[in-house]
Amino acid sequence: MKFKTFSIIAGSEACNARCSFCVSKMTPPNGLDMKEPEVNWRNFRVAARLAKQTEIDTVMITSKGEPTLFPQQVTKYLNALSEFDFPFIELQTNGIPIAEKREKYDPLVREWYEKGLTIPAISIVHYDAEKNRQIYLPHREKYIDLPELVGYLHKVGLSVRLACVALNGFIDNARQLEKLIGFAKENNVEQLTVRPVNKPEETRNLQVYNWTARHHLKSAQLEEISGYLNRNGTPLLELPHGGTVYDINGQNVCLTNSLTRDTNPEKGRQLIFFPDGHIRYDWEKKGAILL
Repeated sequence: MKFKTFSIIAGSEACNARCSFCVSKMTPPNGLDMKEPEVNWRNFRVAARLAKQTEIDTVMITSKGEPTLFPQQVTKYLNALSEFDFPFIELQTNGIPIAEKREKYDPLVREWYEKGLTIPAISIVHYDAEKNRQIYLPHREKYIDLPELVGYLHKVGLSVRLACVALNGFIDNARQLEKLIGFAKENNVEQLTVRPVNKPEETRNLQVYNWTARHHLKSAQLEEISGYLNRNGTPLLELPHGGTVYDINGQNVCLTNSLTRDTNPEKGRQLIFFPDGHIRYDWEKKGAILL
């Protein structure tokens, strides 16, 4: 069985954002709650060896919440990964703790860089700060200074990906996508990923599920976005799970999807390690378990 990405769950379900489409609230907890979990390091090494044997080149440190709320655990994972020599190590984050608590996080981010972190993937829904505030920090008056955060990460030496969740009423047409691409290029963002919001087949939170269903992109909206990329960009790479990477006037843009499932053993999307030691290959189905 082959996989494309080795996903490591850091931290817990705790999060400092309040996204209305929170996937964590809809998918099974798989042994996680709001506290920092103990990590089964023995099984972690089993998972890492399997990832190397299946020729995975990319590790994604992610979370059911916000991984940087438990920064020491991120450091421990990077330390544990060092013996396996993965070329690309990414960190999925909303960026809020790093942006707002620079004095605390600066030495940590610099340490993560030295220990092999290559790309922070910052979750967004828009180029406009107010739109991002509405989703991530609706309980606050302001969103973070995203351009400043990107500039800071570049100064540390890291590349940056903006991971945009496309929602109806936000990035939902070619004009909005063009402006998002312009924002990424203006801020020298190395990679821009756009994926339509998605929901699992089953949910443990009906309110989140219904909100997400209401904000799905319509077929015509997705076709308009895809058509814009095909007309104006150069396709560079077809990803095995269905995404396409384009060059748009020098800007890397990937249109992809989420929560996909393929029964072909040669096309597994993710090998997922949970802190309790379980190794899975699907976010939704408990039966998708290797250990």
